[in-house]
Amino acid sequence: MRHFQTAALSALAAALAFSASAPAVSKGTAAPPAAQAPVSPAELVGKVDIPFEKFMLANGLTVIVHTDRKAPVVGVTTYYRIGSKYEPRGKTGFAHLYEHLFFGGSANVPNFDIPLEAAGSTPTNGSTWYDRTNYVETVPTGALDLALFMEADRMGHILPAVTQDKLDKQRGVVQNEKRQGDNEPYGLMDYAIGEGLFPVGHPYRHATIGSMADLDAATVGDVRQWFTDHYGPNNVVLALSGDIDAKTARPLVEKWFGNIPRGPEVRAVNATPVTLSAPQTRQMTDRVPVIRLTRNWSGPGLNDPDSAALRVGMFILGGLASSRLDNALVRGQELAVSVTAGAQQFEQVSFLQTSMDIKPGVDRKAAEAAFDKVTADFVAQGPTADEVRRAVTSTLSAEIGGLEVVGGMSGKGATLAEGELYSRDPAKYKEDLARMAALTPADVRKALAKWLNRPAFALDVVPGERTESGESMGGWGDEAAKAATPDPKTAPPPLPAAPKLTAPPVTPIADLVFPTVEHATLSNGIPVALARRTAIPKVSLSISFDAGYAADSLDKPGTQFLMLSSLEEGTTTRNATAIAEEQERLGASIGAGGTVDRSSIGLTALTANLAPSLALLADVVRNPAFRAEDVTRVRSQALAGLQQVEASPQALAQRTLDGLLFGQHPYALPSDGLGNATSLASLTPVDLRNAHAKWLRPDLARITVVGDITMAQLKPLLETAFGQWVPPASAAPKKALDAPVPTAQARIVVLDRPASPQSYIAVGRALPIQGTTQGTEALNLANDVLGGGFLSRLNGDLREDKGWSYGVFSAVTRPVGPRTLMVAAPVQTDKTGPSVQAILADMKAFPGKAPVTPVELQRVTEGAIRAMPNQFQTNGSVLQAIETNARLGRPDNYYQTLASTYRAIPSPKIEEAARQYLQPDGMTIVIVGDRKQIEPQLKAVGLPVEYRAAPAVGAATKGN
Repeated sequence: MRHFQTAALSALAAALAFSASAPAVSKGTAAPPAAQAPVSPAELVGKVDIPFEKFMLANGLTVIVHTDRKAPVVGVTTYYRIGSKYEPRGKTGFAHLYEHLFFGGSANVPNFDIPLEAAGSTPTNGSTWYDRTNYVETVPTGALDLALFMEADRMGHILPAVTQDKLDKQRGVVQNEKRQGDNEPYGLMDYAIGEGLFPVGHPYRHATIGSMADLDAATVGDVRQWFTDHYGPNNVVLALSGDIDAKTARPLVEKWFGNIPRGPEVRAVNATPVTLSAPQTRQMTDRVPVIRLTRNWSGPGLNDPDSAALRVGMFILGGLASSRLDNALVRGQELAVSVTAGAQQFEQVSFLQTSMDIKPGVDRKAAEAAFDKVTADFVAQGPTADEVRRAVTSTLSAEIGGLEVVGGMSGKGATLAEGELYSRDPAKYKEDLARMAALTPADVRKALAKWLNRPAFALDVVPGERTESGESMGGWGDEAAKAATPDPKTAPPPLPAAPKLTAPPVTPIADLVFPTVEHATLSNGIPVALARRTAIPKVSLSISFDAGYAADSLDKPGTQFLMLSSLEEGTTTRNATAIAEEQERLGASIGAGGTVDRSSIGLTALTANLAPSLALLADVVRNPAFRAEDVTRVRSQALAGLQQVEASPQALAQRTLDGLLFGQHPYALPSDGLGNATSLASLTPVDLRNAHAKWLRPDLARITVVGDITMAQLKPLLETAFGQWVPPASAAPKKALDAPVPTAQARIVVLDRPASPQSYIAVGRALPIQGTTQGTEALNLANDVLGGGFLSRLNGDLREDKGWSYGVFSAVTRPVGPRTLMVAAPVQTDKTGPSVQAILADMKAFPGKAPVTPVELQRVTEGAIRAMPNQFQTNGSVLQAIETNARLGRPDNYYQTLASTYRAIPSPKIEEAARQYLQPDGMTIVIVGDRKQIEPQLKAVGLPVEYRAAPAVGAATKGN
């Protein structure tokens, strides 16, 4: 992936998530049992439909158009038939490296991101995988002409912009992306799986990120030749989805792409599943919290007749909440803290895997024997008819939910493009779903027996010091015999003349129309908000409570997290398996969780199944049993999760920063909710019952609903589920969010993590802002200039200009209590000190030495305004916006008026906010990295430095 938000900043993203699907409630009566789903899998298949038209230009460009008028946006999705499986020896990582270079500008577009983001594109991104490279942007309808011009210019005329300087910078970015993934717990596993399943030279053996040596050896001539050989229009599928039709699209596509000449056809590669001659085992030692066992097989590609049966079979084995592995090993014998199984399907092969994280204290040999027995028994016996139906219904319900999004990496455009690219049929998804709906238990058993009865590659990772390095992994596997070196004789191909083209203007774009929000109150006083949206036959619902992880300031740290995690483990009338199975039959999903301010439980359900889904939700929310055996199991999982967090550099940095910034304030508790090991271990069922009664009560609740239902239909259902729930007589508890915050201190705290391939830098300061965020929009825009997006100053400096990081990001949180300014920067180890200096310098320069530029002002105001319609495509995103408005005391029309608010904010107001809130004075800096490597670098920073040891990682497990 070229951009960084998903992979790089999960800790910061977790800290910023202030509305989530989350926990539930206190005392009540048992809800009526959920009924069998009235909608059959065959009926659900009929609800998944993406109509399209297809045409091809004379140069071979295939174009697919899908019309969806629900929002004035168009997803532009471009798939190139080139991925890492096409890379020859010595060129691993080239497809992905070129994806990065593809954003560096072209003959008529100096920078690809600036015009699109100024026009309101979101997201603008790309990714590379074994079979393809794709590029996506979702733009306002008025910016479609611009997006097509820019995609065409880099498809046809990019070579003049591929320079040595850009290659060197993006090579550094990619290598830091590789280090960032390697630096995480279990971060080397994928390399080892490829090596174990396939021989040297197999197209699916080496990692898409490639080899450090091959990346170092890449020359300008190499990457220009890569484009010439693979990026012709005849190797491309362009999907346009949303507020567009084929009649309008065809002349636009002809205009911009029609004159691009055909290129060479991408050569086919021979890539088939490999059957090992005998079972093989590899053990890796790593800084991980628990032993992870995996069993791996290569399987058939996605067009194979067995693909649907394998997908469903592996889902039943370890993907469903009620999976065979979960029921036997997590809930049953309690040998594992987590289990998974799945089929990751590609064009020519698939990766079939089962995995088990062994519970601390459990004998490894006993766990391993039980793990293998569950799989063997399932393969021999096959699934039940009910398991097949539940798996298929859950899958189909998720597919219906996916119809909300027109563009992006997994929207309707991507679905159509992948069908065309891999199967020569944009409607391949329909065939796959119909095949799934028709599966019998015998079909699944036969496919599993065929593919899983072959010898497996067992990769096991055990706690200890890491003994292998990602620096030497990811390539073909024969690098030692033939090291990759640049060939100075390789001459770049001649640069073709590029026509002089002018970017088309962006036509006027209407402001956001946010759904109307209706309000009601249940008979017991619970407020209800509803936004009706009929794009898909589903409903999203959240019941949230004024609690959250900050509530643990009045209890034991970790109480809310453990209580919420226990809700789905059993009610007074159902156990965990029954709860999971009923969700699966209904095509519903219930998820409990929390943020610093709120505890919530979320539901997504098919509209036709909403009544029984609500009955199940009410039972989970109102009648949790907190049985001793269930609490013991969930507590073990939480303790293992805490160790996983402490093994992750970014998560460890964030939870450390929370405590340093807030002292004795409730927000000092780690924002991941896990508290500490001592407190978690001491929590009892009585503690959880008390917390449930204390915090999850109707007078602290509110219900938010978005989807295909009217208030007249909804309110009676909610009255049945929650209206008779009586608040307790005791006064509702209150968190001390107005408690004092420590005086800001400029300091560095280093958590020593020896041999880390990267340093993770987290910078923060509590701000003197509390309560509603209305009136702080200028600060939001100032943060967007500083570090709030890909084009921000911090990311532009450390990633794009210096190549020291895969991505740098800043944010201003939006809790009910004091807000926080945070910067997150994973950087290469040898640039840790200079990176800290660069971050502080960039902050200090804004706005004194570097005021807001006209380009920045346009991007963060008009660009943000134009991007708004795309931000609210899904029911979940609208629900989150409504909840945020309610939590912060903002009116329902806040987002509709935000455009005029932004337009009224001039540069001086943004600069004033930056001067007041975004300066580097008093910033606390947490660095997780190798002290030996970074200590000399920090002397030049000029701040006091404290060194601590990072938490020890690795659970006690018998038989290591």
